Order: sequence, then C-alpha cells, then structure tokens
Amino acid sequence: MRQPTLKQLRYLVSLSEIGHFGRAAKACFVSQSAFSAAIQELESLLDTQLVDRTNRQVTITSTGAEVVTQARLCLRDVDGLVEIAGQTRKPLSGDLRLGVIPTIAPFLLPELLPRLRRDFPALRLYLTEDQTSRIHEKLLDGELDLILLALPFELRSTETLELFRDRFRLACREDTTRVDPQHYRYSQLDAGSVLLLEDGHCLRDHSLSACKIRNTEKISRFAASSLLTLVEMVDADLGITFLPEIAEGSAILRKTRVRLYPLQDSSYRTIGLAWRKGSARGEEFRLLGELITRLRPQ
Repeated sequence: MRQPTLKQLRYLVSLSEIGHFGRAAKACFVSQSAFSAAIQELESLLDTQLVDRTNRQVTITSTGAEVVTQARLCLRDVDGLVEIAGQTRKPLSGDLRLGVIPTIAPFLLPELLPRLRRDFPALRLYLTEDQTSRIHEKLLDGELDLILLALPFELRSTETLELFRDRFRLACREDTTRVDPQHYRYSQLDAGSVLLLEDGHCLRDHSLSACKIRNTEKISRFAASSLLTLVEMVDADLGITFLPEIAEGSAILRKTRVRLYPLQDSSYRTIGLAWRKGSARGEEFRLLGELITRLRPQ
C-alpha cells in the first residue's frame, strides 16, 4: 500500500495554517498547480476528502483536521530524526526556529542577534513573535524548536531553563501628578489609574500577580493591544503601569517622557527558555541560554 510523502503532509499542514491554495503554495516555494495536485493525490491516496474548496475560501474537513494533527506529529518525529543525526555537528548551527513573546523581543533581540551572527555564523535563525500560549502550541506541533518566554506559565511536555529574574518597575510620565514615584503606594492610586495589556498577554498576568494588584477598581477598563500602545498611553499620562527591568534604556522608551522607578518589594518575572521534552538539541539550547544570560541588561 502506498503511503503519503512528507511533501504531501507538509503541503497539507501549510494549507490548514494559511487557508488559501495560492498563498500556501507560495509559502512552500512551489507553483499553485503543483501544490493543488499534491493535495489531490493525498486525498486520492487516503480515499477521503480533506479539503472543501470554494471560489473564495478553503475549509479543512473534520477528517482533514484529524489528518493535519497526525501529519504535524509525523513531521515532528522526522525533524527529531534529523536532530539526532545532527548531534555531531557544531553547536548552534543549521536551522533554529525560535519563538519569542512581544514583551521580551524588543529588549533582548537587538543585542542577541548581532552576537549570534558573529559567534555562530553557521546558524540560520528563524523568529516567530507571538503570545506565550501560541508559541507554546507551535513548539508542541513541531513548528518551533525553542521558545523564549516569561515564567511562570503552565507548560506541558517541555523542558525549561530559567535564565534570570526580570524585576518590575513602576512606569509613569516624568511630570505626572497621578503618583509620587519616590513614595509609591498602590493603595493611594485613583480608580482606573493602572494601565495594562489586554487579556492573552502574560505580562498582564505577571503584573497582576507579581505587583500584588488585587483591587481591580484601580485597573483602567482600557487595555492596550501591544507594548508600544501601552507605553504611548503612559506617555500621554492616561495612567501608570508596570514594565520589566529589561525595558530600561530600550528604544521603545526613547523620545518619550516615560520613566521607570524601582519598586520596594521583590516583584519580578523569570525569563526562560523552553523546548520539547527529550529534544536532542537540549545542550545547544542551554548554550544559547548562557549567552542570553551574559547579555542581559545590567
């Protein structure tokens, strides 16, 4: 009995993620006709319809969704074989697909990437920036090799490496009258004074927990969709917020009147790496972790 090829499985996974034949074919670097033919061959081989096609959209059938899930697992196992075979190569060489959350990327990557290019020229790094839950799922699905995130976060089927503590700072406009940053007391804030990122961003959850924010009346009903928006809101003196220590001196705060001030308590999040449990590249990932720790802003 004939079995699906890896190419067919990769095409199906790409189609399920992109939802469009033309764009999925382009992402796989093949013509749309060759891409469509491969999907049709896979359907014929499995004797089932995997895709509903209309002029405007592509929908994966219920059976197709199950096949996509298994296809991802198969492709992940094949990637694992490649990892095992590559254990004798130089560390931090070849392809590395790194996922990173938006509240770390603008602070660590500008210094990390040039160092990696200099010290590990054979490394081909592919970056994905997204929220923690999404890059975690992509890690488990085999789309990513490694993720750089803030802990604590509930992770499954992974190994983690804690790198360093990233303390929280009070962030407010330098001339604000909303708070005295030198004598900050959360209890003295007015209602709606605290600006946070919207739900889904772990920085919101970490701020609530680490900074001991329990009185929700003090949290503004307006949530920022991105870190840049949050900084702009604080710069407009719409409220105060809590930013990680690694943000100090970063480009995102330049040309703003936002200033960071230490908090008296030990509020912090932990920056760490996570990879699939049992990955053959664990030692490489630990090497990368050591490099990130050395480069952390002091």
